[in-house]
Amino acid sequence: MNGLRSTSNISGAHRHAGILNRAARCGAYAVALLLPGSFLVVPLVWLWRHRHGAQDRFRLPSIKLLTVLMCCALLLNLGGCSLRNLAVDKLSDAIAQSGTSFSADDDPELIRTAVPFSLKLMESLLAENPTHKGLLLAGAKGFTQYCYAFVQQEADEIEGRDLTRALALRQRARKLYSRAQNFGVRGLSVDRPEFVHRLHADPRGALAEVATADVGLLYWTAASWGALIALSKDAPAVLAEIPIVEALIDRALELDEAYDNGAIHTFLIRYEMVRQGRAGEPALRARAHFERALELSSGTDVSPLVALAESVSVPQRQRTEFEALLKQALRFDANRAITNRLANLVMQKRARWLLAHIDELFVE
Repeated sequence: MNGLRSTSNISGAHRHAGILNRAARCGAYAVALLLPGSFLVVPLVWLWRHRHGAQDRFRLPSIKLLTVLMCCALLLNLGGCSLRNLAVDKLSDAIAQSGTSFSADDDPELIRTAVPFSLKLMESLLAENPTHKGLLLAGAKGFTQYCYAFVQQEADEIEGRDLTRALALRQRARKLYSRAQNFGVRGLSVDRPEFVHRLHADPRGALAEVATADVGLLYWTAASWGALIALSKDAPAVLAEIPIVEALIDRALELDEAYDNGAIHTFLIRYEMVRQGRAGEPALRARAHFERALELSSGTDVSPLVALAESVSVPQRQRTEFEALLKQALRFDANRAITNRLANLVMQKRARWLLAHIDELFVE
């Protein structure tokens, strides 16, 4: 009995200490968040959790860590603007480069849950550092990828059984693509006075001064803007911006056709089928981009296969080709291209959905 009581007393003491420790942590955390420099506390805690692994995902950081964070916040406010700006710049650089780990992930649903926090963190940092090109590019890319993979695709998948939900998702997709497009235009506007006005007045003239270093911004601005237009067929003002998208992607192609393993050519597989005023058969132009995209990606990207099947095989009524392309995409081992694994898994999911609806797409 004495032993049991002793054990019980020790256990109770441990619980009491644990409660006090958690209370102290919460108190320290609250104090840290009240400091004027607290905009850095949350991202720093997130980075700490990320470094310490999934087992610490739901734990509050230690008092020691929070003490450091409070000191950092105090230093940011006592040290003047230069120290604050340096801290913001360093954190902006780190977050702008964080997409690499996402692209190699093998669990799309995990990324679906994690990415919104990353995107909101980017927006918070951009409020402090509005001309950081790396963050603006990351925002344009991140919002576009998230929207296509997890919002627009879901809308397509549920449309047959829940039209109201599908319409709501497409409305959300338009808003997300609009954010991405805004980030892209802002990135291209850095150090270019009156760029937005000139872009609308004379797209090709305005973009003639954009150099190779900004190809990423050109591509992701075109991708997000093009996706927004595709979902806004009932908005004439948005449709009128097609020449801008065309100028963006054509300038990107001119500067660096190999960007991101041929991503520009993959974009053009779809776009050539709706481009107006260009000489030649649209399908032949699209197929030429398809061949070049395969070449530049060395066969490690299934996106060209899905793009050709969906955008060319369907309108040309090539059912056999459609089926063969998508089955080829599904046979691809996503682990062969680690840095592009997530995108391939997303496109394979798209391929499966398209194959499941083949009879609807090819009505006799």
